[in-house]
Amino acid sequence: MKKVIYLECPSGIAGDMCLGALVNLGVPLEYLIQELAKLGISNEYNLSVEKVQKNGQEATKFNVNLTHDSSYYHHHDHIPARHLPDILDLITNANLPKKVTEKSIKIFNNLAIAEAAVHGITPEKVHFHEVGSTDAIIDIVGTCLGLNWLKIEEIYCSAMPTGSGTISAAHGKLPVPVPAVLKLWEMRQIPVYSNNINGELCTPTGVAIASTLANNFAQFPALKLSKIGLGAGSKDFPIPNILRMWLGELTDNLETENLETITVLETQVDDCNPQAIAYTMEILLNRGALDVFTQPIVMKKSRQGILLTVICTEDKITECENIIFRETTTLGIRRSTQKRRILERKIAAIETIYGTINVKIAQEKGEIINIQPEYEDCAEVAKKYNLPWKTIHQTVLNTINRSEI
Repeated sequence: MKKVIYLECPSGIAGDMCLGALVNLGVPLEYLIQELAKLGISNEYNLSVEKVQKNGQEATKFNVNLTHDSSYYHHHDHIPARHLPDILDLITNANLPKKVTEKSIKIFNNLAIAEAAVHGITPEKVHFHEVGSTDAIIDIVGTCLGLNWLKIEEIYCSAMPTGSGTISAAHGKLPVPVPAVLKLWEMRQIPVYSNNINGELCTPTGVAIASTLANNFAQFPALKLSKIGLGAGSKDFPIPNILRMWLGELTDNLETENLETITVLETQVDDCNPQAIAYTMEILLNRGALDVFTQPIVMKKSRQGILLTVICTEDKITECENIIFRETTTLGIRRSTQKRRILERKIAAIETIYGTINVKIAQEKGEIINIQPEYEDCAEVAKKYNLPWKTIHQTVLNTINRSEI
């Protein structure tokens, strides 16, 4: 079973919160200190951890204490002057585990792309300011080291809270969420929401880590839970400022199930000709809807109505909605996104006394679960020989030899 982590971000995410959660899960601080020393910038920082209380909950706070002893700092403001090539050289030449090097470089590249888009320059010319400072290098590389130590194979992440207000940055006052965070969300299409907390909840470093490494957002995987790591942030909010890192293994059913995302469109009408509904259903199926069906319902004022339901893939939403609006009298359509489990399917030709008839075979892990003759083929043969449809259908089932399919 795959070893995975789920990042739950009720109060946001930052690099130090990731490291705190990893240490809380058991990653040794000594290991991180030893491996990070390979970057050659140990004179710029000291690392420590401590247990802190956040709204009555104990969590691990990871501290990167800067010494300001580096030629990379400006003489007055102590802001590191590293650009993307400087950072990538540090990581490439550090002789870190291969996966750590690759993931760290990927995170910084994505961060540079976001910053470059905000400032209208190329990624190589980005002067990282806060996000390129020593603590951010430690946060990103250290997080990758911790994940590697835990042997994590996949990462999932929750939706992220936006926060609000302003912060002081190298370029002056910036609105929250800051532009780089907005760009990273946009680049990965990350789901976000407001939890009505004022302040910066998601930092560029934290979002870059999650947006680069996470396989999926919002959906919580089915886990055999081993442990939860709690990483504390620096600020205090109305809710505990803690990143919750769920460590576990994917359950067998999640690894073997065939899951796909579908969209369900629904609308009800009480003033539409039933013939128009029938025509609409036919058009929808011809245009690629996965399924279309209706149900009789009672609407307001005790009127008899019809509930029209359409199942389609995401790329067919607009086309299906346009057909429904054009062909029916509805004024609104509801959308919902769902997961559905499907069996593997294939078509096989079966030779019968009435000729060749196709059957649909449903399988899971190579085992045949269901076999059904195709309706249209049975109907055509039934008409040809003037026999009941059910006779042809049963004949096909009796003819099938499962071992030969």
